[in-house]
Amino acid sequence: MKAIYKALALFQQECPPIHQSSQGYGYTYASLNSIFKVINPLLKKNGLGFTQLLNGEDLKTVIFHTESGEIIESSVHIQQNVSLAKMNTFQVLGSAISYYRRYSISAALGLITDSDIDACGIEIEVKAISEKNIPTPKRLTPAQVKVIPQAEDVNKLRTVLKLYTLQPNEKLMIDKRIAELTK
Repeated sequence: MKAIYKALALFQQECPPIHQSSQGYGYTYASLNSIFKVINPLLKKNGLGFTQLLNGEDLKTVIFHTESGEIIESSVHIQQNVSLAKMNTFQVLGSAISYYRRYSISAALGLITDSDIDACGIEIEVKAISEKNIPTPKRLTPAQVKVIPQAEDVNKLRTVLKLYTLQPNEKLMIDKRIAELTK
């Protein structure tokens, strides 16, 4: 398994975050097309490939090293009997397959394909307010804000500032961290 892990590590060092390209119901996500456009040339360059196979109610993702034949496999169960507004059974299944393909390949390759506010050290708690679930922040500590190590995370911080009602000290910590990261 040495060759595939080395190739995967090289791929991960080269692969940039893949920004959201599609709009869902109140969120954005990286489409399969946008993911494939970024990863396919880098996979080829590093001697890697993948396939995603349906096996009953499961989706199996196989990453393979073209020279050694080594593989890494992952499976996920596709939830059945789900209903979504204005979609027939086949549309729901197609949507689920696309969803699982996107997240399965992203997880297997270690891709960054969404704005993960949790990953930047800021915890958001969802509470029911009036008719909607509106996110409200938990208290932030300086230690939580300090774990945001990279300049590309500045956009995550700016999103937090726009979307959430913060205490003055929390806003000050985030503003200070943005200033540090954009020097």
